[in-house]
Amino acid sequence: MQEATVERPMTEEVIATEVLELLKELGREAAAEVVQQQIPEDKVRCVEKILLRYQGTDTAIPVDFTMDLAAMTAQFEALYISRFGFAMPDKPLIVDTATVEAIGETGNSSRAVGGGEADEGAACGPIGNVRAYWDGEWRDTDVYQREDMPLGMKVEGPAILSEKVGTTLVEPEWAAEVTPGGLALRRVVAKKRTVAIGTTCNPIYLEVFNNLFMSIAEQMGYTLQNTSFSVNMKERLDFSCAIFDPDGQLIANAPHMPVHLGSMGESIRTVMRRNADSMRPGDVYVLNDPYNGGTHLPDVTVVSPVFDEAGAEVIFYVGSRGHQSDIGGITPASMPPNSTSVDEEGILINNFKLVDEGVLKEKEFRELLCSGPYPARNPDVNLADIRAQIASNNKGAQELRKMVAQFGLETVQAYMGHVQDNAEEAVRRAISAFRTGEYTYETDSGAVVKCRIEINEEERSAVVDFTGTSGQLSTNFNAPSAVCRAATMYVFRTLVNDEIPMNEGCLKPITLIIPEGSMLNPQYPAAVVAGNVETSQVVTDTLYAALKVMAASQGTMNNTTFGNENYQYYETVCGGSGAGPTFEGTDAVHTHMTNSRLTDPEILEFRYPVAVEKFEIRRGSGGRGRHRGGDGAFRRLRFLEPMELSLLSNHRKVCLPPVETSHAPYLTPHAVTWLPLRQMSRANGLLGHLRKAQAAPPLVVQNARPPANLLGDMRTIAAGC
Repeated sequence: MQEATVERPMTEEVIATEVLELLKELGREAAAEVVQQQIPEDKVRCVEKILLRYQGTDTAIPVDFTMDLAAMTAQFEALYISRFGFAMPDKPLIVDTATVEAIGETGNSSRAVGGGEADEGAACGPIGNVRAYWDGEWRDTDVYQREDMPLGMKVEGPAILSEKVGTTLVEPEWAAEVTPGGLALRRVVAKKRTVAIGTTCNPIYLEVFNNLFMSIAEQMGYTLQNTSFSVNMKERLDFSCAIFDPDGQLIANAPHMPVHLGSMGESIRTVMRRNADSMRPGDVYVLNDPYNGGTHLPDVTVVSPVFDEAGAEVIFYVGSRGHQSDIGGITPASMPPNSTSVDEEGILINNFKLVDEGVLKEKEFRELLCSGPYPARNPDVNLADIRAQIASNNKGAQELRKMVAQFGLETVQAYMGHVQDNAEEAVRRAISAFRTGEYTYETDSGAVVKCRIEINEEERSAVVDFTGTSGQLSTNFNAPSAVCRAATMYVFRTLVNDEIPMNEGCLKPITLIIPEGSMLNPQYPAAVVAGNVETSQVVTDTLYAALKVMAASQGTMNNTTFGNENYQYYETVCGGSGAGPTFEGTDAVHTHMTNSRLTDPEILEFRYPVAVEKFEIRRGSGGRGRHRGGDGAFRRLRFLEPMELSLLSNHRKVCLPPVETSHAPYLTPHAVTWLPLRQMSRANGLLGHLRKAQAAPPLVVQNARPPANLLGDMRTIAAGC
């Protein structure tokens, strides 16, 4: 096979001259290689293809080469729509690569009877008969000698074809035919449609559908990872994928970001409310509105309705939420530590139709990204990742349609209800093991998150009441109500030992009370960027403390962002997880509401002008107790060109008391954990404890990640940076 880069617009002139001549040259080279392997020249044929892509994109798709530009364009668009779910007919096509594959025919692989060609229908008899197990039963099976079978001979299964180098099994309802090119296996009886399994819940099929639904969400995630562009999504995996029923209820998700998954349903329902009468097959919507199911502005949600075969009714929804590397705002990477309104945090997208009946509205979306006082810094990267999210949704829609084709729509939708009912019952069983409790959690600013969990033992239900939580803040630590809902769903799902998908059923036994106008239910234009990443961790640890399940984690995602006009990067640095009544915490991991990765140092240093000088576990920082908390981490970065750096975190001043559980009361009530501030230093000395800095090279950032809380007698000394 030979290939060569072209990188030229697909025009008649380019195709007729440059590409055609290039393919001829590649064909000669490829054919020569095959001829060198003792294949006659007249037995060599060449398959010519060109890889096409839309201008401004990176995904090239191979199509069969012809001189008919319209035919190649049509083939490309069909393949592109199949993969991504939309087309961009207004965008010029680029010939990315030309390829030629030379194939040498080695001659007749089957031997005719008597050395000549056999007539159609010629045959030889079986050499024996055996009992073999097919489709759940023993059946008489003829055995044939493969070398004795003449050209044109057909054998219907079940049969066994034996030869010196192997054995071929011909299954029932299939047939084998000897052709000039070898042995061809074909289905001769149409595959039977799966027998209807009914809509009544069957325990076996419940597990089947549980795993099928989760598998679809996982495949969506793999598609997003493979087709995305930014380090944030491709390497850090800061995205989530899920499927929803026609009412917008979460059915299943892949093990992605808990803070995304529990809140995405509100975004789905927002799209439903505002577009119920105008949705058409091929439509896709995008939003990041924190007041309509969003978390913070960098987390952009793409929603795709899935229609029935007639295109008349929405039968499912699929959604993907990804953290954009930059969506505008007053700092690069859109994670400002000092924002006071949501308008300073980036572009707010509310119910924008991204794809209109299969056509991507790229121009209009780009205009939106470039609007406002603080536009997105790199809309090309935004669009590349958004296209990946659309492709992810398209994969989910394809797999759901396959499921409907196999089991029937009525059955699939019935089991969407059954998996929620199963999750509800699992959570009710878990709730019955707990007692009423409450906890008040103070943050560095002095604001508090207060939660009382009232357990109803008879109904096996709980009222989770955040009354008493501080009011809406002037800082950006306000968390949209969807974030609080996501944290609650996550915590109660973790109380269940069964292997079930996190879905809407987990919240059915829960009555959630979030006071309006509080820091957990803010009103526009409250700043929210830290609420999603920091306050969500506070809510999670508060819930665990009220339930007396485990000690707090490091309590922050330790958000580090840097960038300039050319680069924008965001990461959350790992820390320690909390100890429990029977286990110790884990060192240096992403915990609870963050479930992303850190970019590999090699990739980070290749893609950005930064050097990772040190990244290690802060040994001993988890403290000593009956069960110790997980150790924190130490990370040191050196920037090689001017950057604007932002650090957004919590747990830098407040000392948390140890958590008392029903299994292990703390031994020293006054014991506390001291958590270190970050330090930044230049080559000539200390710069100070800052949240934001203009960084001229060589700036060194030393980041001491907090440890987790331990359980019992607890004392942790802050490690120096």
